[in-house]
Parts: sequence; structure tokens; C-alpha cells
Amino acid sequence: MTKSVESKVVENKVVEHKLSAKSLIIFDWDGTLMDSIGLIVTAMHVAAGAQGLTTTDDEVKAIIGLSLMCGIEILFPDITDEQRQTLQADYADYYIANSHKTPFFLGIELMLQTLIAQGKRLAVATGKKRAGLERVLTASGSRDYFVSTRCADESGSKPDPQMLLDVLQETGHNIADAVFIGDSIHDIQMAKALGMTSIAVNYGAATAAVLAAEDPTYQLASPQELIDLLTTTSNITAT
Repeated sequence: MTKSVESKVVENKVVEHKLSAKSLIIFDWDGTLMDSIGLIVTAMHVAAGAQGLTTTDDEVKAIIGLSLMCGIEILFPDITDEQRQTLQADYADYYIANSHKTPFFLGIELMLQTLIAQGKRLAVATGKKRAGLERVLTASGSRDYFVSTRCADESGSKPDPQMLLDVLQETGHNIADAVFIGDSIHDIQMAKALGMTSIAVNYGAATAAVLAAEDPTYQLASPQELIDLLTTTSNITAT
């Protein structure tokens, strides 16, 4: 599913949503580039269960994209600070021990290489902590694909748009030059806060209906649709 797009006015400027005109492509990480949603959900269940706490898969998916501590506070608002710290540590221990089970979605790494060959600059804005992102960048061998990366412990948790502003400042791009791609409502809300072109992908944390309610510029059903949309030279044009 690909949504039709429009020109939008941001700070009295018309933002063109044609993707071939975008020189900076900013990605969320978990559930957008990397197939890690299942591991995130399991890690939270394991960490919570160790303290006699329970939550559902859908509740965990709903906090993906936020910083880990922010997500824990939403899932378990009545626990103590000590319990929150223990949950965070137990979650991290389980996730790190099993992170070898989280590859890129099929075709995504070739897409990144193709975009770079087409002259695009790539960046990451993620709810991960810096240490976690550094670990997966190293494990996946993908560090050199990205000219800028920002994490929740550096710029604030989504949907605060500060991490996008930081990426724009570091790379010297304007809002109109960029597109942000993510799989959660927090991702789309972050892009919309700046009037930035957004692409919602349905194959990660949130359902198609939940993402559609956030009115992303584009909405796609599969990694292959994302690959096709970003790498074609004749992207859908704003009407």
C-alpha cells in the first residue's frame, strides 16, 4: 500500500514530498531496518517475569521506539525506581545475549548500498541507547553506511524531534531535503512535529490501521515495498 502524497506548507515554505528529490534518508532502526521486534518483546517478557510482572505483546510493541526507561515507566507505572533499574538491566542482558538473532530484513542491506551508490546520504534516529546502537552497527557491519546517527540517550525520546534536528544540523541538510522512515506511531509523530516527509512501514511494531491514523506521507506494507519506493528513480510525485 502506497499513499498518494501532497505538498505541505511548513514555516511558510512548501515541502515537496517527491522522494527522488530527497538527499538525506533517515531511518529508525528496530522494526524498520532490523528484524528485532520479536526479540524486544521476548526480552521485556523475560525481564518482567523475573520480578513477577506481566504485560502483553501488544503493550510492549506500543512502546517500541521510545527510550527503554520511558517504555518501562509506561508499561509498569507503579513499580519502584529500583525495580525499573533491575528491569532495564535484565532486559539489556537478555537482548545482548540474543542479539545475534536479529538480522536486517531481507533486501534491506542491498537497498542501503544502492541508495549510497545513487548519491543519497543515510542516517539513523533510534530509541536505542548509544551503546546499543554501537553494538548492532558493529555486529551488522553497517556503520559506514550512515553519515549521522542519534539515540534516545543523546537527544531525548521520541516523539521529541530533537534527534532529527541534530541529524539535520550535523549533515547540513534542511527539513525539506530529508525523509524519515519508521514503524511506530512515535516515529511518525516525530517527523510530523517538523513537517518532515515520513514513511510508515507496517511490518514492524505497529499495525497498518494504527499507523494510518497518524497520517504519514507514505505507508508501505513490506520491506520490498520500501526497497522499491526508495530505490526507483521515478518516485511518486506530490500532487
